[in-house]
Amino acid sequence: MSKFKKKKKGLPAISTASLPDIVFMLLFFFMVSTTMRETDLLIKKPFLPTASEVKKLEQKSLVSTIYVGKSKDSRISGDKIQVNDKIIDVKDVPSFIFAERALRKEEEVKFMTTSIKADKEASVGTILDIKEQLRDINALKVSFSTARGNDLTGNYKK
Repeated sequence: MSKFKKKKKGLPAISTASLPDIVFMLLFFFMVSTTMRETDLLIKKPFLPTASEVKKLEQKSLVSTIYVGKSKDSRISGDKIQVNDKIIDVKDVPSFIFAERALRKEEEVKFMTTSIKADKEASVGTILDIKEQLRDINALKVSFSTARGNDLTGNYKK
């Protein structure tokens, strides 16, 4: 009598037919969810000070950013204030905040925060002038942006 070996059945090959669909779905997701930089800096990139206590802002859509630093043009001296894509004077800060408030729903206005990204070398007088303008229009939620501070354990992030 002869012996016949049974053929072992292996696992079927994984179908890769849906792989292009998955790749295009991921590509489409990242294209839709990615936001580009909203403003082009007209001032030198601020060298932000470090901080020991930092708190992350939750709703970035409710944050209005004011940049303070030296101009990229070396012929212009002194601190410059940039909002969106233009250089403004200190007296124009209230009109910027009012314009930002007009873009928001009425119930969101009380949650708006003004973030000041000031260069480490910026004049304290300029920052105090901005804060005074914000105080005059009752924009009291002010955040000072910092470079990477330390985490809750006290270790500096790298």
